Amino acid sequence: MLEDDRYCIDILTQIQAVKAAIARAESQILKEHAATCIEHAISSGNEDEQRVKVGELVDLFDKLKR
Repeated sequence: MLEDDRYCIDILTQIQAVKAAIARAESQILKEHAATCIEHAISSGNEDEQRVKVGELVDLFDKLKR
């Protein structure tokens, strides 16, 4: 679009659409992670694995705040 010298608002609209699609993908992946990896850590009873999974989530949310 930039190379085609498209209108700035059209480019920004497309960027917003891409960001929204990425946000939806992130949300779905996080839901899958909670339903599989975290659920497995909890049901395993392995406290070390549980700590690792919680730590991963804390780190992820810390990164999101930046």
